[in-house]
Amino acid sequence: MPVVPQLAEVAQLVGDPGRANILSTLMDGRALTAKELAIVAGVTAQTASSHLAKLVERELLSVEKRGPRRFYRLATPLVARMLEGIMNVAVTGPPRFRPPSRIDSEMRRARTCYDHLAGELGVAVTDAMIERRYLILDADAGELTAEGSCFLVDIGVDLTAPVRSRRAFCRPCLDWSERRPHLAGRVGAAIAHLGFERDWIRRRRLGRSVEITEGGVVAFKEMFGARI
Repeated sequence: MPVVPQLAEVAQLVGDPGRANILSTLMDGRALTAKELAIVAGVTAQTASSHLAKLVERELLSVEKRGPRRFYRLATPLVARMLEGIMNVAVTGPPRFRPPSRIDSEMRRARTCYDHLAGELGVAVTDAMIERRYLILDADAGELTAEGSCFLVDIGVDLTAPVRSRRAFCRPCLDWSERRPHLAGRVGAAIAHLGFERDWIRRRRLGRSVEITEGGVVAFKEMFGARI
């Protein structure tokens, strides 16, 4: 097949531990500097620069210059979906013993998957919306019901934002830690955006895990009916 060489090229890029750490870190949708990514990847600044150049050249990352500094982010949501898919395959393999860490627990509790909620929080919000018949999900697609649209608009979620490219409005995304779907697409991103805006969740300095505030625990339980 003509696509096989490109597949091998992308797999080789993602398969390097340093580059895998960089890509995984950027799955929270933020843009970070080469220095920050070198720390995350555990490599020298020179090695990080080489990794980033290769990822930008293959259009897995995009770079933006702000004054004297360059900021890197995932090039498209499609790259995030690819990485999440690889993670799902990775965790189905033979278990490897590793003592649990605080970071592992934080990632499983609540994190962002590019621009939407994942982990226990993301799955709990999704389950609650399905139970209340606000949302219909199957293995491949999702649909927001009329009741769901009214609910989200009433609590302040902006569903009228301009469509960016051809991104899905509402879709499932298999959660690698919970092994069940959470809500992605423009609707999932809008809910996460509201959470940050209302201080229900807060980003940590580095990494994809997010902190659920006391107000967030109340809001997700009372507004959404999420069991968290």
